[in-house]
Amino acid sequence: MAVRARFENSSDIGVFASLTNSYCLTSISSGSTNFYSTFEAELGDVVPVVQTSIGGTRIIGRLVTGNRHGLLVPQGTTDQELQHLRNSLPETVAIQRIEERLSALGNIIAANDYVALVHPDIDRETEEIIADVLKVEVFRQTIADNVLVGSYCRISNQGALVHPKTSIQDQDELSSLLQVPLVAGTVNRGSDVIGAGMIVNDWTAFTGLDTTATEVSVIEAAFKLGGQDTGRIAGMRDTLVEGFA
Repeated sequence: MAVRARFENSSDIGVFASLTNSYCLTSISSGSTNFYSTFEAELGDVVPVVQTSIGGTRIIGRLVTGNRHGLLVPQGTTDQELQHLRNSLPETVAIQRIEERLSALGNIIAANDYVALVHPDIDRETEEIIADVLKVEVFRQTIADNVLVGSYCRISNQGALVHPKTSIQDQDELSSLLQVPLVAGTVNRGSDVIGAGMIVNDWTAFTGLDTTATEVSVIEAAFKLGGQDTGRIAGMRDTLVEGFA
């Protein structure tokens, strides 16, 4: 199932939360606790849902990236924040602070439990840390000619959603790298910034409140949520892309 949510007045929930198969991180909301409680209600029985800041900011979904094996945080993460994460996450999750000039790790890395797509210009040392901590194969990639791969796609172990203008040839190449079915689509009523508009793991997805019913259907089918399958996507995707164009 895909669940719609909003952070204060923003539907860009992928900016304020991060989700894997072994933990969920959410930003600390200055308003009501509704944002955190949305995740706690869906995930609390299965994985820890942790409220945190990163480098004193709330845009944690753009600054961190991870999978069930590990969590990568930028150099600006404070010792206190790092300790809070270590205390809150399962012991099996390795946490690593990275010195990388492209410090918005969530924008430059997209990962599932087996593969990571990364910005073509990241440091070689960063690439090695990603492979080591997340236990993944790392590929330098662009998506629809965008270098911010973490912003323009979401991937799980079940499927992937990418920028609507990703060519068929690129979709085929990405799908073979990821070893999962891949669909081009949008979130939040036509937004191509997939990474900002949704988060996903192998059994659930959260999308911005502005996401349309058609977009939700595509997301559920792309990631095989709720018994959906990719065979139903073609017609829905045509509707989406026509609307986007």
